[in-house]
Amino acid sequence: ARRHGMRLRAAARLAALLALVACLPFGAHAQELLDERVVLQTTKGNIELAFYKDVAPVTSRHILELFRRGAYDTNHFFRVDKGFVAQVADVVGGRRAPLDAFQEEIARDTVPGEFQPTVVHRRGTLSMGRYDDPDSGTSSFSILLGNAPHLDNKYTVFGEMVAGDETLREMENAETRREGIFVMPRDRIEIISTYVKRAGAAKDADCVKALEDATHRADGLAMELAEIRQRRLPGR
Repeated sequence: ARRHGMRLRAAARLAALLALVACLPFGAHAQELLDERVVLQTTKGNIELAFYKDVAPVTSRHILELFRRGAYDTNHFFRVDKGFVAQVADVVGGRRAPLDAFQEEIARDTVPGEFQPTVVHRRGTLSMGRYDDPDSGTSSFSILLGNAPHLDNKYTVFGEMVAGDETLREMENAETRREGIFVMPRDRIEIISTYVKRAGAAKDADCVKALEDATHRADGLAMELAEIRQRRLPGR
């Protein structure tokens, strides 16, 4: 009975601890992220992106504002080079739907090169596209499909993918063709629509439920332990 009681107490503590750990505000992100997340709904599945707060603030806020204005809707991944990059086309020329006046206001704005030696190009990071001028980035960017150290300190890393690796793998498995230096999908991989959401909105609800479940389980185990004590130690 004593061993059983110890196991019940340990299980109750473990349930509460796991619920608490699941809700702690930390993760495997080396860089601080902005509160907003962007979800791309593509013909290959969904991808969720987060943006670095301090590493490349101008670039992050510019791309995020383009998403807020719906500028990437009906755009596409014009380049998918397995193990290297999946690159989103410039919103000027890449979309099927024409840009409206609200989107046009910032569609051609350029951002400066924001290079940080401590931030590297690895699978899942977001890297700003540009021409020869390091300050010529507008709206095209890549999701890295592998590590690319030769791009470090030459292209701005401004965020990372936080969900959707299975979608990237679907893209990598798509049939491609080569056009000059670019490896391009034979069939258009379209960004059907996008939306911006607050980070942690869904997790907050999950945490509440996890804590409620853990509390319920701990209460149940405590009652079971009390009943065992009553049976084994009557009168106490």
